[in-house]
Amino acid sequence: MTVTFSALSSPDSTTGSDARAAPRAVALWLLGVAASIFAMAVIGAITRLTESGLSIMEWAPVSGFLPPLTTAEWERLLDLYRRTAEYQQINRGMSLAEFREIFWWEWIHRQWGRFIGLAYALPLAWFWLRGGLPGWIKPHLLFALGLGALQGFMGWFMVASGFFGERTDVSQYRLVLHLSLALVIYAYLLWLSLSLLRASAVAETDRSLSVQAKLFAGLLAVTVVSGGFVAGTDAGMTYNTFPLMDGRLLPTGYAALQPWWLNWFETIEAIQFNHRLLAVTTAVAAVLLWLQSLRRPLTRDIRQGFAAVAGVALAQTALGIATLLMAVPIWLGALHQAGALCLIAATVFLLHGLRGGRTAA
Repeated sequence: MTVTFSALSSPDSTTGSDARAAPRAVALWLLGVAASIFAMAVIGAITRLTESGLSIMEWAPVSGFLPPLTTAEWERLLDLYRRTAEYQQINRGMSLAEFREIFWWEWIHRQWGRFIGLAYALPLAWFWLRGGLPGWIKPHLLFALGLGALQGFMGWFMVASGFFGERTDVSQYRLVLHLSLALVIYAYLLWLSLSLLRASAVAETDRSLSVQAKLFAGLLAVTVVSGGFVAGTDAGMTYNTFPLMDGRLLPTGYAALQPWWLNWFETIEAIQFNHRLLAVTTAVAAVLLWLQSLRRPLTRDIRQGFAAVAGVALAQTALGIATLLMAVPIWLGALHQAGALCLIAATVFLLHGLRGGRTAA
């Protein structure tokens, strides 16, 4: 992600209140879409934790915005769900009332995706036709539009993996792809909005600190992806102790599969241990970065960026430990997801400020 961000151009300098007003309006629109993606990711976490993702077995991008309106339609959808291994092995005998409880979370998740699409595409067309977009940002906005369309397909691609065969859940690989793409779009829009709101950076004077921040962003990306595998395999539902796992630092069964690297993606013991290790490492790295920043002549917003990353990283680690110890209650799992999004936002803010290595005057 960091390579993409650093390659983005900064907005052209403009003068006059009217010239500034249009980019500011575009930035606020992009921040609003990013906030909607934030909410979408949290709703997605709840959908996952309530095991609601397989309740809608049809992909109807246009007509699917209408919920079932008759009892016959509800029964038809339940009959479709009865074909899944999840129903046959876990939810056999589920009543229509129980089905409705899981249906609504998946339905809300899909409706929110439609809302994001409209909230992005319609203002984009409006700004474009009125000439309110700086020239440098147009290809980036079209690229983000393409990513959003791809994300819609990825959502269906993920859900479809749980419809047939013996799987009682969606593929953890597809879930991670779906989540990762959502977070890339989220960070991308945040970066673009900051490029519209912030002044251009001055000449770089502390390259080493900027490089370390980019390395931290890479570590954070790996940690978030590992968290996706925890969610995709329900690995957080076991070994609900910290720091040891079943009384051991390295749990039995860590390397049960061959080849050994396959354990990182399919063995619960390895998936959970790796996420623990990466999460703690990320928090320590964030604090060390902040301590280093205290000895450098940086502007206030950059200092605030390092402090925010360290503070949010520590809070997110504490949330993760609490979520594990309590065996992932829905509200806490959703809050942990929100914490990851906050940490990504803080990191984007920091990286954007460091793009030219700003120093104090």
